[in-house]
Amino acid sequence: MNKIFAVAAIAASLALSGNVLAHGAKPKHGGIVQSAGDLAFELVATGSGATIYVDDHGKDLSTAGATGTLTVLQGAQRTEWPLQAGSNNTLVMKGGARLAPGSKAVAAVTFADKKSVSVRFAIK
Repeated sequence: MNKIFAVAAIAASLALSGNVLAHGAKPKHGGIVQSAGDLAFELVATGSGATIYVDDHGKDLSTAGATGTLTVLQGAQRTEWPLQAGSNNTLVMKGGARLAPGSKAVAAVTFADKKSVSVRFAIK
């Protein structure tokens, strides 16, 4: 009897783990997706800097009034760039930051409701 419960518990956990892994894992804009809390952040390099798209369970989350900083680490070099709310669900970093392969980036974001989130990206 205990074996049946053990097998059922393992089967249920395997079935449910696929849904957890799939949550927010696919980029919508060709960038790198990371999760922090219930939010998904997608970092996309642009010609003039970078854009971060914010989703809450697959729905765009308004970034109106949000501010933050994007810290880019390339080896021993560390640069910080301000993030400003863009249109809809975006945070925009303008400037000459280069998101080179092998570098890391950390976005520290404070939303209009004063909730703060920090999310890390590894640039491939």
